[in-house]
Order: sequence, then C-alpha cells, then structure tokens
Amino acid sequence: MASFETPFVFNCWYVAALASELKNELLERMILGRRLVLYRTSDGVPVALDDRCAHRSFPLSKSKLVDDTIVCGYHGFRYDRTGDCVEVPSLTKCPATIGVRAYPMVERGPVVWIWMGAAEEADPSTIPPLSWMESSEWTLNIGYLDLPASYIGLHENLLDLTHIEFLHADTLGAGAPGYSMAPYNTEIGEGVFALSRTVEPASIPGPFAGPMAFGDITTGGRSIRSEFVTPALHQLVARYYDTAEPAEQRRICFISTAHLPTPRDHVSTHYFIVNGRNFALGDAEVTEDLHRGMFEAFAEDVWGLGNVQSVLSATPAEELYEISVKSDTAAVAMRRHIRNLALAEAAERAA
Repeated sequence: MASFETPFVFNCWYVAALASELKNELLERMILGRRLVLYRTSDGVPVALDDRCAHRSFPLSKSKLVDDTIVCGYHGFRYDRTGDCVEVPSLTKCPATIGVRAYPMVERGPVVWIWMGAAEEADPSTIPPLSWMESSEWTLNIGYLDLPASYIGLHENLLDLTHIEFLHADTLGAGAPGYSMAPYNTEIGEGVFALSRTVEPASIPGPFAGPMAFGDITTGGRSIRSEFVTPALHQLVARYYDTAEPAEQRRICFISTAHLPTPRDHVSTHYFIVNGRNFALGDAEVTEDLHRGMFEAFAEDVWGLGNVQSVLSATPAEELYEISVKSDTAAVAMRRHIRNLALAEAAERAA
C-alpha cells in the first residue's frame, strides 16, 4: 500500500493555490518537494516557475516582480512568465539558452490548478469537473489548513468515516452515536474508491441544524458519500433531511465538500477545502457559522493525522506495521492504487 514514503504522482492536476491567494506579487510555495514561485500577471494570468535562478540558485521568490517579470535579487537576471531569461545585466545580449521551468496552470472558480508532470502531457480537460464550485445555485465557503502529515493519510481518513463518532465526537459526530456500526456500501472499481453510509433517525449536527431550518429534531437523516477521485481530490457529498416528512415531499439539504490535498513534501500537505451548500444561499451569517463549525471539525482531522504522522516518522522502518479491518477495504484499495500509479510513473521516468 502507499505510505508517506511512496514517490509522488506527478502526472496529476493539483491545487497550487486559492484564486484569492494569487496577486501581482511573489508567493513562495513548495509542491511535491519542489520549490516554486507563484504570481499573477497584471492581466490576471497565474504563473508558476521553479524558485531558483539559473545563475547561482538565488530564490526567485525573494526577488522582485517588475512589469510581470522576476528580477533576481542576487545578480539581476530577469525572467518572463514563461521562465525564459530575457536580460542579464552584465551582458549586452542575453543568451537564448538560459531559463527556468514554468508549470502549466489553470484557474477554475475559487482554485488554481497546477500540472507538475511533463508539460506536454498537461491536458486541462482532465481536471476533475466540479461544476458546483462555479454555480450560482451553490454558496461556497473556502479555506486552507496546514496539515503536518502525508496526503495519503488524509485520503484514508476520508474513506473510513467510522472516525466521525470518535475524533469528531463534539462536532460532526454529535448526535450520531453508533455511526461506526451503521451499514455502509463500498464501491471499488477501475480508479473508483467510494464509501456511502446512511444514518437515520438521528439528530442533525449542531453546525447545520439551524441554517438548514430543521431545528432540534431527532428524526433527521444523514447520507454521506465519500469518493477518492484523484490523488489531488477527494469529494464528499452529504444529504440531510427529516425522515418524518413524506419521502415525496422531503426537503433535502446538500453539502458538497472538495477536499484538495497537495503534498508539500512527504510528511506535510497543503490542505485546500471548498464547501458548497444548496440552502440559505447568499446568507453571509450562515456562511460564517458553517465555516466556523466545519473547519473546527477539519482542524480535528489535522490534529489527529498530525499525531499519526509523528508516530510513523519516529518508528524504525523494521518496526512499522498496520492491521486493517473490514471498514478499511476501500482505503486499502485506494492506497494500492496510488502506489501503482506512483511506481509506474517512476519506472517510466527512469526508462
């Protein structure tokens, strides 16, 4: 199975930044173990370059952005948005062979995607379709968490939701005793790894009950489907409703969450999160309340996974072992899938 030591999958679209983060100024960011410098040109185009001057390796992120070009803060070599060096102050003519690598980027709604593999293989049509993130029929709340753990652990966390009853006992797990014992369905296929579980009757979790206008009911129902989509995306769709209402008249409140992990390195992850809802649209107070409640729960995941990573990192390799149970079926299959992708890609690069 994939672990925190497994090579990265480079041929994948990852989220490099929230769209709101990119401005006409330099932003340093490490992605998949590579130092990058990000910025947005004056006409709004997102740019990502290797964060290392080709001359003497001074970080371009510590340099200056001048007229959409980066002027190295050490010897003044100037690079355009494509990574080409267009000026060397000590030379009358800049050699055509100097430059740094540029990475394909695509902005979609609230996030900016980056392709870390071979540029010629970057196909924007393979970016996972998340149309709800750009729809007026959904209201979003967006955030970022610094996860001190491998992205592999986060994907596994999201495919085994039995932890809701324990790690999130006072947040998402409130009102759902016995959640870990509730029946569930597993979907495992060619690149498909998903888990779905319905719990009813139950109370609606505190952060949601008020905004959903369900009040303090014990006849609520919650149905959650959690799906690994790519190494860079895990999508969770939750349905909330009142089981006391006739099925044909039942009002259903949806919350879709795009969990978007981008490895910084093997033991830390940029954790981007976009939540969408189809109720209380445009209500800023609801957005703020839900953001607070949901990110309190996501911070519990960060805390839990960080503690797991600290144990894994401190344990000698010969003493590492894991015991899996039936509820781990989808997560184990997903981890094998990531490992196969990573090893196949590494072999192809070595060939």
